[in-house]
Amino acid sequence: MQQKNLNPTRIAILADTHDVLLPQVKEILKSCDAAVHAGDVTDERVMDEMRGLTNIYVVRGNNDIALGYLRRTLACTLAGISFLAVHDRRDAGRQAAGAQVVVYGHTHKYAQKVIGGRLWLNPGSCGRKRFGGELTMAVMTVADGKILGIEKIVIREENV
Repeated sequence: MQQKNLNPTRIAILADTHDVLLPQVKEILKSCDAAVHAGDVTDERVMDEMRGLTNIYVVRGNNDIALGYLRRTLACTLAGISFLAVHDRRDAGRQAAGAQVVVYGHTHKYAQKVIGGRLWLNPGSCGRKRFGGELTMAVMTVADGKILGIEKIVIREENV
C-alpha cells in the first residue's frame, strides 16, 4: 500500500515583480516550498532576494534585459505536477502539450482557466502598480501529484 503525502507542497505562482519585492510577497515566498515566476523580475538584486526565500524557477520576461541568462521557457515538475513557465502566453507553443499547468505573465491581469485539460494560470503582477489593476499572485497547494487548491492573493494596498 502506497503511503499518502500528509504534508502538502505549497507553490507560489508570481510574475511581473518589476524590480520590487513587496513585504507581503516576501512573507508568502518564505511560507512556500517553491515558486514559479513568469518573468519581468528586471533586477538581479530581486532575483538574489527570491533565491534566499524559496526554491525559485524563473523565466525571462520582455523587460529582463539585465537577466539575459534566463531562458524564455522552462519546463519543470514540482510535487508531481508538470509546469511550463513562459512570460508571454504566445511563447508556450507546442511545449504546452507536455504540461499540466502553464504559468504565464505579461498582461498584469490574473487569469485561471482550464483548456483541454490543462490549467493556464496568469498570477497577474505583484510588483509595481501599473495599468490600474490590482496586485495579485497565487499559491497552489499540491499533494500526491494532484492540485488541491489555488488561492488568488490580492496584495494589500498598504504594502504598495
